[in-house]
Amino acid sequence: MTARFLPLVAFLVFAGNSQAIETDVCVYGGTAAGVTASIQAAKMGKTVVLIEPTTHIGGLTSGGLGYTDSGDKRGVGGLSREFYQRVKTHYDQPASWTQEKPENYKLYRTKEDTMWTFEPKVAERILREMLKEHKITVVTGQRLDRGPKGVALDGKRITSFRTTSGETYSAKMFIDATYEGDLMAAAGVSYTVGREPNSKYGETLNGVQRAQNIHMHRFVVKVDPYVTPGDPKSGLLFGIDKELPKDGDGDHRLQAFCFRMCMSNAPANRIPFPKPADYDEKMYELLFRNFAAGDLRFPMKPDMMPNGKTDTNNNCAFSTDFIGQNHAYPDATDAEREKIIAAHRTYQQGLMWTLANHPRVPEKIRTEMAKWGLPKDEFTDNGNWPHQIYVREARRLVSDYVATEADCRRKVKTPQPVGLGSYNMDSHNCARYVTSEGFVQNEGDVQVSPGGAYQISYLSLVPKKGECPNLVVPVCLASSHIAYGSIRMEPVFMLLGQSAATAAVIAMEDGVPVQEVSYDKLKTILLKDGQVLDIPSQPAAKGAIDPKTLPGIVVDDEQAEREGFGTISSANPPFVGTGYRHDGNTDRGKQSITYTPKLPADGQYEVRMSYSQNANRATNVPVTIMDVAGATTKTVNEQKAPPINGTWISLGTVTFEKGKPIGVKITNKDADGYVVVDAVMWIPVKK
Repeated sequence: MTARFLPLVAFLVFAGNSQAIETDVCVYGGTAAGVTASIQAAKMGKTVVLIEPTTHIGGLTSGGLGYTDSGDKRGVGGLSREFYQRVKTHYDQPASWTQEKPENYKLYRTKEDTMWTFEPKVAERILREMLKEHKITVVTGQRLDRGPKGVALDGKRITSFRTTSGETYSAKMFIDATYEGDLMAAAGVSYTVGREPNSKYGETLNGVQRAQNIHMHRFVVKVDPYVTPGDPKSGLLFGIDKELPKDGDGDHRLQAFCFRMCMSNAPANRIPFPKPADYDEKMYELLFRNFAAGDLRFPMKPDMMPNGKTDTNNNCAFSTDFIGQNHAYPDATDAEREKIIAAHRTYQQGLMWTLANHPRVPEKIRTEMAKWGLPKDEFTDNGNWPHQIYVREARRLVSDYVATEADCRRKVKTPQPVGLGSYNMDSHNCARYVTSEGFVQNEGDVQVSPGGAYQISYLSLVPKKGECPNLVVPVCLASSHIAYGSIRMEPVFMLLGQSAATAAVIAMEDGVPVQEVSYDKLKTILLKDGQVLDIPSQPAAKGAIDPKTLPGIVVDDEQAEREGFGTISSANPPFVGTGYRHDGNTDRGKQSITYTPKLPADGQYEVRMSYSQNANRATNVPVTIMDVAGATTKTVNEQKAPPINGTWISLGTVTFEKGKPIGVKITNKDADGYVVVDAVMWIPVKK
């Protein structure tokens, strides 16, 4: 393959030659993090070459992930925030609205200077414009030669690397901004793949996680796992593991990949979902059995983008995540990766065709699918299918400071912070297995709030001391599996890309290894350039109840798994924590929140729910309580004051047994007013 240069190059290179192209900073990986790293290095006066193995710029940001997982947006600064400001500027132009009016898109807010949802083609256009403005040399279609001679080293220092087509790139500093960590691995630095055991870093959410299975991305009905139902000798259906380690143990598994598919509901801009040439109906037997057993949930999450498009994500028991089929991906060869990606594409395209057309899919689902198709104006060079698979995790650097659950929960003081994360510690399912009762179940899904913004250390972006002294890694940084589940958000990658480039330039100018960069100097430049390195704790609002003062086990709204309920308020005390949430009196039946406790022992517990009473509240809020006996649904009248201390209402007594489902789910289905959600508490019943 010869080098392909975008029309924004700063200097010419003759494709196909073997001479070394020299630059100050070489960024490998045209992800959004690679873009911000390149721009920052150029802003600091250095020559930069950005090399991307594919023909597209932006990674997931331009590859379908338009519904930004941002967490606390106050923590997004610098070039990362500038991108989202440019998104808003784009949609402020009337010509940008081709399929709908801006006033009909509820996430377009005229008074805000940022916008966090966008179409894929818009994201790539903006990122290319930013690169062009800073005269960055961008090379596409050039893939690192990952063989033994692909990276040239002087001791531990990278001097150059070669691509599979024979091009050679030399630089003083290198930044690996890929999702896979290919350059860092080829340079011989320490890394890991898979899930660490909880015991390694003193965590609670790492390793195998059957006990975290009280979430919506699981089988909620009994589904037989065997090829011939009821006959273990017939073998397991596709994708089900024979056995798993015990809970908390580490393994080689990764959270599942998918394509963040862009769909369209605009009739003039959609085409039917194609049926793959190698479609295999057997791949979807679990889906059919799940429907037949009574689970009629819509098995995907289409979040609306402008112009009738979506960012479609995995949802429910059997969905777009190709669970268990990516474990070999990180260290696979290029050819092996292409096969893995092709298998994911066939699976997901086949799933969409199945949901839209197969007679074993309930009519309710097929009717909903009839509204959707692929957008004609997206990914036009790839059959309207995303060009980037969602690599939720691959290799992770092992450095002198590994970010862990303790960093996310701010239980430790994180040294040398260069950016903030705040999203849930979020792992998608890693495996399917057979329960002790003989039914299929998903494993590995964890969604736990860190409780607010937290700091990410510069030491997690650089190799150990004594390893590669001129390499910075802002994407595959040093982190445990579960901490990476929170850090791995596109706005965070972008801000870490900027911080990585800042440090690389300082190291080059001061003639020191990246491990010895002056943090005082780094911090000064980051703050000057608009990076946010901490968010002060907010003072307790009037009427706030500290969860630590309450009896029992409390799960606040920030720690629960949510679909919707995005509006936060503290206007009507009392409430637990910093506030409560409500549904905005909209989207009936589409918003839900699930509270899952970590109970210390088997036994009986009284369950209480808190809410703030008001005359505009719903009188019929559906609340489902789950325990070993199954699920019981009650309705709560939120116009009446809670009878216990003006804050709590008792939902009754439940029985907990380890490994069995327990939790509370609140929805706004058929609600006749605002639905407010706050906290749920489990109090041990004394014998």
